Amino acid sequence: MPALQTGPKKVAAIHDLSGVGRCALSVVLPVLSAIGVQVCPIPTAILSTHTGGFGDVAFFDLTDFLNQSLSHYKNIGVEFDCVYSGFLGSEHQIDSCLNYFKSYPNALAVVDPVMGDHGKPYRTYTPVMRARMVELVQAADIITPNLTESAMLLGMDYPATLTHSEAKSMLARLSEKGPRQVVITGVPMATGEMANLGYDRERGAFWYVKCNYVPVSYPGTGDVFASVLTGSLLMGDSLPMAMDRATRYVELTIHTTFSFGTDTREGIMLEKTLPWLTERQMVSGFKPL
Repeated sequence: MPALQTGPKKVAAIHDLSGVGRCALSVVLPVLSAIGVQVCPIPTAILSTHTGGFGDVAFFDLTDFLNQSLSHYKNIGVEFDCVYSGFLGSEHQIDSCLNYFKSYPNALAVVDPVMGDHGKPYRTYTPVMRARMVELVQAADIITPNLTESAMLLGMDYPATLTHSEAKSMLARLSEKGPRQVVITGVPMATGEMANLGYDRERGAFWYVKCNYVPVSYPGTGDVFASVLTGSLLMGDSLPMAMDRATRYVELTIHTTFSFGTDTREGIMLEKTLPWLTERQMVSGFKPL
């Protein structure tokens, strides 16, 4: 008889930590914890703020810490149910993530390839890092790029919109690089809708979850989406259920934040909406693409 699960699922979260501006580990920790998953933070860098509009940022690189932590975890026999990577501060950290994936081959490997948005790469992401991100994607079970990052990974021009057939092609081509499941976030569709799109290669199934658009942009929403998605999958949701749950939660939190009119640089107000995640409501807003 297999051993019973004696505690919550455990995630090695390899992300940066920004002091001001809700993103990366400052949202990964509360979101996954609210879902019922234990988060083991492995910071790639410590920043005074995120890099979106706060001026000169205090930045401390933690590449050596990543490698030393992995050695320690292996020595003391720590096991993880999931290894989940996000923002990386250098190409050397891609090697570190690959080492984590190799060290925990039975863990769900989640890669959020944080490289850019709105058709442009982030200024911290060099051409070498963008090229090497493909290696990390090849090692992943599931990836969660936005449309900009999807185009970068495929070496194509950024598309302003996607038709349903173009979306299916992009999802399938990304999956051919390695991951069995692909979710592309925040896609403007040719129909005029905004949607999150998913593909499960093993089932040959494409999924579509419509987003209610709000005319404002907040940092960290991709981190929140990927974290809810990851936690939901670990708690037993199917891919479309996890996509729907992540979409609904991000929607709820964006609308809540927008109603208060806060500084967009501060990110979305998780503090007001985290209880929704603990309720584990049934979701059914997904449909085949």
